[in-house]
Amino acid sequence: MQTFTSIKAMQDWCKEQKRAGQTIGLVPTMGYLHQGHMALVGEARRNCDKVVVSIFVNPIQFGVGEDYEDYPRDLEKDSRMLEQGGADALFAPAVKEMYPPGYSTFVEVEGEISAKLCARSRPGHFRGVTTVVSKLFQICLPDQAFFGQKDAQQVMIIEKMVRELNFPLRIVRVPIVREEDGLALSSRNVYLSPEQRQQALVLNQALQLARETIQAGERDPAQVQALLVRTISASPGAEVVYAEIYDAADLTDVEQITKPVLIALAVKFGTTRLIDNLIVEV
Repeated sequence: MQTFTSIKAMQDWCKEQKRAGQTIGLVPTMGYLHQGHMALVGEARRNCDKVVVSIFVNPIQFGVGEDYEDYPRDLEKDSRMLEQGGADALFAPAVKEMYPPGYSTFVEVEGEISAKLCARSRPGHFRGVTTVVSKLFQICLPDQAFFGQKDAQQVMIIEKMVRELNFPLRIVRVPIVREEDGLALSSRNVYLSPEQRQQALVLNQALQLARETIQAGERDPAQVQALLVRTISASPGAEVVYAEIYDAADLTDVEQITKPVLIALAVKFGTTRLIDNLIVEV
């Protein structure tokens, strides 16, 4: 596996692969890799000739008071995991490489899709995401880019950006990877105390209960939302940031559950904010 820190060197390598007729799969990450990330790498490996993984803790998607400085980092361990997982190239630029002095160009997807859920409590977050992802697309020249379903709103926003800005690539969603007890894998799980980690199991439990309720015939999203809030709030230490239900295709509001819906959660345990979601077919 080759490691690049320079935009030009990474871009030149990708151009060389393309000239040789190789397809490129990109897995954008912020590092501190776990098996959820490695599932993305595995899917890219199966679908593309070359796999590029980016590791970049993107400062412009963190708000004031968020955990940018404390976000877990371990590039040496990540590199070993990627080498073992079959990645061909690692792109790990410094902040000043991605955003040199005077940088002032941003990409923003507007509309309802980027105005709810995480956007309400993290203003500017998705502008940071779409800006860095668009730069990574230009640098790494992927034919396909792989994102986890755990960040459902993020994936939908990126899909919209790719569609509307005519990026010549395909976005591939990879299912959420969970621990045996149901907790969705996340780099932020490391922040949880043993007690908080046990409490966090309520996220998946609430999602499964909501799915069962819908499949049993409940069609009122307000009733399902109330059930989610009651279930999560019953867990000691859980603070619901949001528990909401939207159209799974575009995050529009639903008055009655008559087609696939996305049930999305954000819950704080102490200072750690976790997200989870589930698409429920009707």
